[in-house]
Order: sequence, then C-alpha cells, then structure tokens
Amino acid sequence: MSKIRSRLGFLALLLVAPAIAPAQINISVNLAPPELPVYVQPPIPEDGYLWTPGYWAWSDDAQQYYWVPGTWVQPPQPEYLWTPAYWGWEGGAYLFHDGYWGPQIGFYGGVNYGFGYTGAGYEGGYWQGGHLFYNRSVNNVSNVHISNVYNKTVVNNVTVNRVSFNGGSGGTTARPTAAELAVARGPHVAATPVQAQHVKAAATNPALRFSANKGNPPIAATSRPGAFTGAGVVAAKHTATPAAAHPAAQVAHPVAHPAAPTAHTAEHPAAPVAHPAPAHPAPAQTAHPAAPPQHAAPPHPAEPPREVPHAAAPPPAEHEAPHPPQEHAPAPRPAEHPPEH
Repeated sequence: MSKIRSRLGFLALLLVAPAIAPAQINISVNLAPPELPVYVQPPIPEDGYLWTPGYWAWSDDAQQYYWVPGTWVQPPQPEYLWTPAYWGWEGGAYLFHDGYWGPQIGFYGGVNYGFGYTGAGYEGGYWQGGHLFYNRSVNNVSNVHISNVYNKTVVNNVTVNRVSFNGGSGGTTARPTAAELAVARGPHVAATPVQAQHVKAAATNPALRFSANKGNPPIAATSRPGAFTGAGVVAAKHTATPAAAHPAAQVAHPVAHPAAPTAHTAEHPAAPVAHPAPAHPAPAQTAHPAAPPQHAAPPHPAEPPREVPHAAAPPPAEHEAPHPPQEHAPAPRPAEHPPEH
C-alpha cells in the first residue's frame, strides 16, 4: 500500500512540474545516496576521449546503492559534451536524473564531481575545430602525446564537500539556470551503448555495492569503460563513512516518466542522514636524516667530584673533517601527479 501511495505522489509531482524535455527520470528511492568517494583520475587512453565522472546508482535486485566508476569515453559525435547524472530530492523521494550528451552542459544538481565538473558547467576542456582541448590542471593527460592542451586553474572543493545529491536535508542548494533549462530542451542524446555496458558491469559486481565497500569502492575509476581489472584501474582512498540506515531496508520505486529538473524542492518529513565532511588526515611528517654520531672521548678513571666554575668545551679533534651539508632532492613537479577527486 505504501508503494502505491508513493507512486501516486510521484505522478502528482509530474503534473505540477514544468513541461520541458529533461534527462530521463527512471527511479525514485527513499534513502539518500552516499557521499562521493575520493580517488585520482586514471590516465587518458588516447586523444579524443572525454572524462565522465563516477556516481552512485541504485540496484533494484540488491536493494542498495552501487558505485559506477568514472571512466574515459568517446563522445557519440564531435562537439558533444557530457552532462553527468545526479540525484535530486523531489516530492518526498530521491529521483535519479540520467546523464546525457549535448553541445552544451546542462544542469547536474550542483554536485561537485571533480575533474572539471565543479557543479555547474565543465572546466575540463572544450571543442574547437573538431578537436578536444584538455585542461591539464584537472585531467591526467601526461601519459600520451596530446598537443591540444592548456592550463587553467580550477577551484575544487570536493575534498571538503562530497555531497552526491541535490535538495533535501544536507543536499546541494543549486537550482537550474535559464541557460541550463534551455540545454535540456535542446538536442541531446542518451548514454552510448558502451556506457550502458559499463553501468551494467558495475551493477553485477558485488564489490561495488555500498554494503561491501562502505563508500570506498575498490574500483573507483577506470581508463576505459567496462575495464575493471588490470592497468588503468584505481581504487578509492579510504575515508570515514558515517553510519546510515541499511539500503536494503528501503523501497525503490522504478518510474518510466520523463520529468524536468525543477526549482521546487520539498522538505523531507523525516530528514535523511546527513553526511558530514570527512576528517582530513594529518599531513605526513617529513623524514629528516639522522644526526651523525659523535665521537665519544675515551673513559677516564674515577675522580673525586670537584666544582668547576666554567668548564671550557674541548676543542674538536684535528683529524675529524666537518660533515658536508645534506643535499635535498628537488620537489617533484606538480604536473606529473594525476588530478585527485
């Protein structure tokens, strides 16, 4: 009976939502998605690939969230960019909005996925003359020869804000702009078949389920879609995960109705578990070279104690040369490290 009421409430939400063509909404869940894991971006496989960030998806079979690893993908056609998927709190449930390809970036909930997806737009690259130009400050493009690169600093607060959903209690407060709504109405295409296979492989991998990895998936990102083993696979950095209700205790309601991203946000009658910012580990202490051993003076026979007002320090041995200063290796160049989510 509760499932019927939930579906009726969702249909009512569709009736009051703006009549525009958005990304497909295909599921609603009563449990907030987990925080985004922290991971580094694997190297780009070759020129022409675009980064698509990882996200939490819902499994009806397992009745819980599972992680879809971020990966490099070939766009379906030149001049197209990827608008990531996102979860939004609407009408008393968390609704999943599919990602899509289009000539501009649309609304993705203000979620900071990192690697150029700061919550609005895309700072990781752009198209020009049929070629993708990559921002090296947020993309790991150092392993292959790509001449169409540039450097632009991007402020990334994902290490202190890993919220993975929009609206509700603890979610982002972003609302779609007029330009982002126009993108939703404009031409765009769904995820490619390769991306769909990637999601399917993630859904059937038990290690990617939240109950198994507690928010730290062992396969956080891959260099190519569906390649979950071998080179190019990176794991999440271990971070503290707050206690939450078990996903299996919640009810998921599949839906097959398109709906628009909307500025309306209902308040949750029972606030979901808030996800606090992870504790930052203490910075690693720099190891210093051990001090050279001092040459001890030969032992003397015991003497009766006597008071010496001012004892002068013994002169250094003539045969002992001063120790040369320690040479420090130069710090590694920042460009050689892959960007971190």
